[in-house]
Amino acid sequence: MSGLTRKKITGLIYVNERMILWFNYYEKAGRLRGRPPCGGNEMKSKLFQRCALLGCALASVLAANGAQAQTFPDKPVHIVVPLAAGGAVDAVARTLGQKLTQQLGQPVIIDNKPGANGNIGAEAVAKSAPDGYTILMAIPAVTTNQSLYAKLPYDTFKDFAPVARLGGAPLILVVGADSPYKTFAELLAALRANPGKFSYGSSGNGSSQHLAGELFKASAKVDALHVPYKGGAPAVTDLIGGQLTFMLTNPLEVQAQIKSGRLKPLGVGGAKRVDWLPGVPTLAESGLAGYEATTWWGTLAPIATPPAVVARLTKEIVAAMNSAEVTEHLKALGAEVATQNGPEFAGFLKTETDKWARIIKSANIKVD
Repeated sequence: MSGLTRKKITGLIYVNERMILWFNYYEKAGRLRGRPPCGGNEMKSKLFQRCALLGCALASVLAANGAQAQTFPDKPVHIVVPLAAGGAVDAVARTLGQKLTQQLGQPVIIDNKPGANGNIGAEAVAKSAPDGYTILMAIPAVTTNQSLYAKLPYDTFKDFAPVARLGGAPLILVVGADSPYKTFAELLAALRANPGKFSYGSSGNGSSQHLAGELFKASAKVDALHVPYKGGAPAVTDLIGGQLTFMLTNPLEVQAQIKSGRLKPLGVGGAKRVDWLPGVPTLAESGLAGYEATTWWGTLAPIATPPAVVARLTKEIVAAMNSAEVTEHLKALGAEVATQNGPEFAGFLKTETDKWARIIKSANIKVD
C-alpha cells in the first residue's frame, strides 16, 4: 500500500464495491436462467478480501495523517515567494514568517523563487511534498495566469489546497510630481481628448498593474499605451521622470515617493479610501462606478496535504496575521490585514479568476 493516498484508496474501495455489486447481479441473473454462477464464491471472497485490505490501508493513512498533524511542525517550514527578494510581497512574507516562527517554535524560512510571472515558484510548491512544510505565498498571478498562459505547469484549483488569505491593498493611481494634472478629473479629460497619445507603465505583461490599467481603460472608455518594464521600480523611476503619464500600482512600492512628494496620488483603486490618504477619493467616487483593482496575498499548500495539517496552518497563519504587531506593521506600509480561512479563500480565488478572465479576454492580453 506504499504511496497510496486517502483519495486513491477511497477510489479503489469504491471500484471494488461496484465490482461486488455487479458480481452479485450477474450471479443472480445466471441462476434465474439456469446457468452456473460466474466465478463462484472464490471470486467473491477475493473481492471482499481486497475491500477489507483497502479499508485497513485507509485507516492506516488516516491514523498517520492524524499523528502527523499532532506533531506538526517538527522541522522548519518554508514559505515560497514567487517574486524577487526586497519587494512588497517579500516584505509581507517575512513579516508573517517572523511571527509564525514564534508561534510554531520552528524556523519559518522564506524562499524566493522568482520568474515567469510567479509560475516558477508556484510550480515548485505544487510539485513539492504534500506535508505542510512547503507552502506558497500566493499573489494575484495564481488567478490571472490561468487566462494569460495557453499552458501552465500547474492548475490553481486542482494542484493547491487554499490555506488562508492574508490581506491586501488597493492599487493607487499616481502621476509624477511635475505632471500638469492635479486631479483625476483633469487626467481623465486629457485622456479622453487625446486617445492613444498618453502612456501608463507596469512591472510587466500580465502583471497586476497591467491588468488594472486595462480595466481602467475599459471602465473610463479611454485609450492609453501600455509600457511594460522588467519590474515595478524602473517603471516608477520613469513615471517620476516624466516618461510615463500615470500608473496604477501597489502602495507598498510607492508610499515613500508619495510621502516625499515625488509622486501625486489621484485615486484609490479599492472600494474605500485608505487611512494614510484620507483626501484621495476612490476611482469609483470619481466616476468609475464599480472599479476595483487591488493586490492581495494568501497561502496555498500542495493539494494532497493532510486536511488536519492544512487546518493547523490556517489557524496559526490567521492568528499571526491578526496579531497586533503584524497588523500595525502592515498598516504602516499601506496594507490591510483581511484574513479568510481555506474555504473562504477558495471562493475568493474563484471570483478573482472569473473577473480577470473577462478583462484578459476583452483586451486580448497574451504573455506567451
